[in-house]
Amino acid sequence: MKTLRGDIQAIFDRDPAARNTLEVLFLYPGLHALWLHRLAHALWRNGFTFLGRLVSNLSRWVTGIEIHPGAQIGPGFFIDHGMGTVIGETAEIGANVTLYHNVTLGGVSWEKVKRHPTLEDHVVVGAGAQVLGPITIGAHSRIGANSVVVKDVPPNSVVVGIPGRVKSRSGDGLIEAEREDLQHNRLPDLTTETLRHLTARMVALEHTMHQFRLDDDRQTADAWVVDSGGSHI
Repeated sequence: MKTLRGDIQAIFDRDPAARNTLEVLFLYPGLHALWLHRLAHALWRNGFTFLGRLVSNLSRWVTGIEIHPGAQIGPGFFIDHGMGTVIGETAEIGANVTLYHNVTLGGVSWEKVKRHPTLEDHVVVGAGAQVLGPITIGAHSRIGANSVVVKDVPPNSVVVGIPGRVKSRSGDGLIEAEREDLQHNRLPDLTTETLRHLTARMVALEHTMHQFRLDDDRQTADAWVVDSGGSHI
C-alpha cells in the first residue's frame, strides 16, 4: 500500500492537471500500465512467462502503453499521457523517472543480452524521444522531445537533436532539485550556440589579421621611405 500511495503521489507532484485521487485512480493510463506491469513482472520473475506476457499485452490493449514484463522499474515512476510508449525487456528505470507519450526505450541487437537503456534516478524523457541500445542515461538528466539518443549520457545533462547531442548542466540551479525538472522550454539550441561561437572566433581572427596587415604596412613604409643619404625620413 505504501508503494501504491507513492505512485499516486508521484502523479500529484508532477502533473498539475491532477485534481483528486479518484480521478487519478480511474483516468490515468500511466498509473494503470505501471500497476499491471508490477503484476506482469512478478509473474515473469517467478517463471510464469506466458502469463506475464499475457498481462503485458492486456495492459497495452487497455492503456496504449507497452511495457515488457522483464523490464525493471523503480519507485516514483510516472508516464504522462503515455500513448505509444514502449519499454523493452532489459530496460532498467531508476527512482522518480518521468516519461512522456510516444517514448521508446528500445534495443539495437537481436542477441539475448542487455540491449535496452538504463535510466538513472530523476531522468525526464520528452515526448517522442527514442532512447536506443544498452546505454546509460545519467541521473538528473533531461532528454528533449523527439531526440534520438544512442550513446551514454553523463549525469546532470541535457540531450537534444538527432542524433542526440549532450550539454552539461553544471551550474544550473535545477540540478539536484527536490522536484523533477519538467521545463522543456529551457532546452538549449546547440546549433545556434555553435554558430555563435564560430562567428565570434571568425571576428577575432579577422581583427588579428587586420592588425598584422597594419603592422606590415608600417614596416614596409619605414623600409622604403628613405632619403638619399640612407637615413629614414
